[in-house]
Amino acid sequence: MAPIALAFAVLDLTGSASDLGWVLAASWVPQVVFILVGGVWADRLPRNVVMVAANFLSGAAQAVVAVLLLAGVAHLWELIVLQVARGIAISFFFPASQGVVPQVVPPEELQQANAVLRLCQTATTIIGAAVGGGIVAAIGSGWAIAFDAGTYFASAAFLARMRTRIRARREHSTFLRELAEGWHEFRSRTWLWVVVAAAALGNMAWVGSQAVLGPVVAKESLHGATGWGIVIASESVGLVVAGVVALRWKPRRILLYGVFGLLVIPVLLVALAVPLSLPAVSLAAVIAGFGIELFNVYWVTALQQHVPDEVLARVNAYDGLGSIVFIPLGLTIVGPLADVIGVSTTIWCAAALSAVTGLAALLTRDVRRLERVDPIVIPSPEPETAPVPLR
Repeated sequence: MAPIALAFAVLDLTGSASDLGWVLAASWVPQVVFILVGGVWADRLPRNVVMVAANFLSGAAQAVVAVLLLAGVAHLWELIVLQVARGIAISFFFPASQGVVPQVVPPEELQQANAVLRLCQTATTIIGAAVGGGIVAAIGSGWAIAFDAGTYFASAAFLARMRTRIRARREHSTFLRELAEGWHEFRSRTWLWVVVAAAALGNMAWVGSQAVLGPVVAKESLHGATGWGIVIASESVGLVVAGVVALRWKPRRILLYGVFGLLVIPVLLVALAVPLSLPAVSLAAVIAGFGIELFNVYWVTALQQHVPDEVLARVNAYDGLGSIVFIPLGLTIVGPLADVIGVSTTIWCAAALSAVTGLAALLTRDVRRLERVDPIVIPSPEPETAPVPLR
């Protein structure tokens, strides 16, 4: 519910796509600054404890946003400050959540676990986006964001019951030394930094154009908040379908097929640039969602299989930093750029950049040839004699 509610709250407050870009960027900029810090602490502390603390901060920030909107006293600067707080929380939550899965499931079930986790997330996104659009249209953004705040606190309660291990740290290990260890592990894998570099530009184009200009197109041509909620829900349908596929399909060259998924993402941007009818845009959203989720499951599984657990959160932090570093730029420039060259032309440019970055990643041999790791299962020894049955 929250992305739709926040987008239309800002548009109702100021009517400016540029202002919406600033509010959305406010949650991304802190991630660029703090995500490496979050990665180090997620390798130092129990990862579920880091996630619980982050959820409490996010819930508190969203609760204040809801109160301001419901009271009718919200100002743009207040929304920006509160999204900064939420961005800091995400900086700690992301690397911890990416690294916690290998600690709670057997190695041979990593891909299925990632697929199930993503399925649960996207199933609630389908409901939330569809219901959120209706709630925003019927009673306003404040109530949708208030519900979002409650879900953060509920999530913290569940995560507090999880039990994870703490890795053994070397004596005299400093923050900077641990940060350097994570960087060494990141840069030593060509397939890793190449895909992250491609994602840096692709995400700038994708997130900026979809998050800022998507609601603008919806308001003008797709029946407003209700229509945009349908589009986001449709994207989530594609996520679910891909998650179901990933539960069963285990290609040997896991990253090759993951990056193939990225190549269908621009379909949604093209549909918005035209713009096509609501049913056609929704279908394009299904296709884009399928590609996004196929990449996400295979990418996370590749990281968990090829990166040692003791540095996994830090490597995930570098992955997250590279993937989001240009998103604030995309969010802040896309509105002014659309004012100069038009909304449709801006989205067309974003679609082209997104396609080029996906193709560029496939040119790297290490990306095409990275294979999944099948864990060695040691069978239990056969007893020398048959057991005597109990009488």
